[in-house]
Amino acid sequence: MQLSKRNDIGTSGRAGGDAALPPYRVQLLRDLRRNKYIYFMVLPVVAYYVIFHYIPIYGIQIAFRDYSPSTGFLNSPFVGFKHFISFFDSYYFWRLIKNTLMINLYELIFGFPMPIIFALLLNEIRRSWFKRTVQTISYLPHFISVVIIAGMITDFVARDGLINQFITMLGGEAIPFLQKAEWFRTIYVGSGIWQGLGWSTIIYLAAISNIDPTLYEASTVDGAGRWRQVLHITIPGILPICIIMLILQIGYMMSVGHEKIILLYNPLTYETADVISTYVFRKGILEASYSFSTAISLFNSVINFALLIIANNISRRVSDTSLW
Repeated sequence: MQLSKRNDIGTSGRAGGDAALPPYRVQLLRDLRRNKYIYFMVLPVVAYYVIFHYIPIYGIQIAFRDYSPSTGFLNSPFVGFKHFISFFDSYYFWRLIKNTLMINLYELIFGFPMPIIFALLLNEIRRSWFKRTVQTISYLPHFISVVIIAGMITDFVARDGLINQFITMLGGEAIPFLQKAEWFRTIYVGSGIWQGLGWSTIIYLAAISNIDPTLYEASTVDGAGRWRQVLHITIPGILPICIIMLILQIGYMMSVGHEKIILLYNPLTYETADVISTYVFRKGILEASYSFSTAISLFNSVINFALLIIANNISRRVSDTSLW
């Protein structure tokens, strides 16, 4: 009896305390108690983003100051939009914008549909062992280091490389691909498609697996072949996830990873290869222009954020599918 009374008192005390809170807090507390171990598992991920993504936001103020490591953030003189204006007036501004947009546009046109097409083709394979083999082989390039990928590309497109050997065998002349500015975008985008094709299909294969199988059975009864099933069942079934992925990619239209470009480009190809991220690397790391490079990065992030919002709003109005 005493134990029962204590439990009743404890329960009523907690209930009374929860009742004094707003409804959303009561629901949150109950969820925390019920799923506390799951929240403990999430804590390392939250800590990672807080430490490495949110706390560094404090350093954005460098873009508005003549920052010097010896004087610190707050003691460096405030200069307003001086570094932004310097970037907008620089000779490289339009070249960087053009190259960044062109590479992303090529990746959007040629790279975005390839995983979808590959996932549709894999879905049509009926022999499971062959399907697993193809998937495994297509996944492998994703796990190869960027440095190794760049070394492979350099060897393949060298004057005495495999591609030029094939060209000369057909009667053509060897082409110094990495010394020709007009070839850089093709090499960069093509190698990126090859490296990420298999890994990018995972999300689309997962979406295809969630399509109701009875739809295919009903269409077979109605006399629909595989091609019509793909057009009228599979593609509409994965269309929402395709739209979400498209919105996310548009949100990165002003971003290109600098690692592979730095490993592949040279002054002869700056005309088409130099992008915002590589310029920031040269100015910020090599020339120690911290404020100027931070201003460029902040400008880049603002444009990406604006593109993401615009793409999301257009998608919500046109297809009723959006991120939020």
